[in-house]
Amino acid sequence: MLVTERAYAKLNLALHILGRRADGYHELDSIVAFADAHDVLTIEPAASLSLSLSGPFAQDLDGGSDNSVLAAWRLLAEAAGVAPVRLHLEKNLPVTSGIGGGTADAAAALRGLVKLFNVPISHDALSTLALKLGADVPVSLASLTCRMRGVGEKINPLALRLPEAVILVNPRLPSMTAKVFSTLGLECGQPFGAPIKDLESIQSWRNDLCEPAKRLVPEIADVINVLNNQHAVTCVRMSGSGATCFGLADSLQAAEAVCAAISNAHPNWWTVATTLKQS
Repeated sequence: MLVTERAYAKLNLALHILGRRADGYHELDSIVAFADAHDVLTIEPAASLSLSLSGPFAQDLDGGSDNSVLAAWRLLAEAAGVAPVRLHLEKNLPVTSGIGGGTADAAAALRGLVKLFNVPISHDALSTLALKLGADVPVSLASLTCRMRGVGEKINPLALRLPEAVILVNPRLPSMTAKVFSTLGLECGQPFGAPIKDLESIQSWRNDLCEPAKRLVPEIADVINVLNNQHAVTCVRMSGSGATCFGLADSLQAAEAVCAAISNAHPNWWTVATTLKQS
């Protein structure tokens, strides 16, 4: 039996940092949506565990024991006794880019392994396990629009009216999450920003990691400026800790035209036009 799972790009439409907790973790209030740009993971039973890689960003990914897909297998092997498998990851999303590629891959591995071995586990129990792999892994399990709070463990599905399409742009530069949070510079116990007040006003939302990320990767500002200058784009923001930024558009046709224009002007950037997954 061969199981195939898609690992969708995660977009932080809002990422409000409320402060840093006494335990060192940052308290978040985020609106998360998913774009139909994705990695592809295939899983099949095997005599021994292995992972192979392909795709445009395979060379940027560590295929060793620290890979998030292998970490997901180890977690379920310990919790549910799943057997060794052969994994193949088609890496289409850039690495360390703020769109949850690694966490989406881990979530895809968990979903696929549960399906392959018919693991008797509830969604809530799987989400609790997923949190051990990273704060964004639980939200990627369902890959639906939601509000995510706490450190990522408090997830509430949302029915939002979002634009149809999105343009993803990355300057092909990594933005390291830990360094971005460090540059934000909050002490343990220090409050920071206000939570999301209006779930219907996307223009009022913000990404509090954008400014520290731009200090580390100045090219993020260039990407945002280019997207802001596109007439068909209705909202521009950086996702996660960067460096991927996105612009929302009312139709896929409009998004594709914007993507083509940006690609022509900046051929070294990664640009993708796609649809938003509607919950």
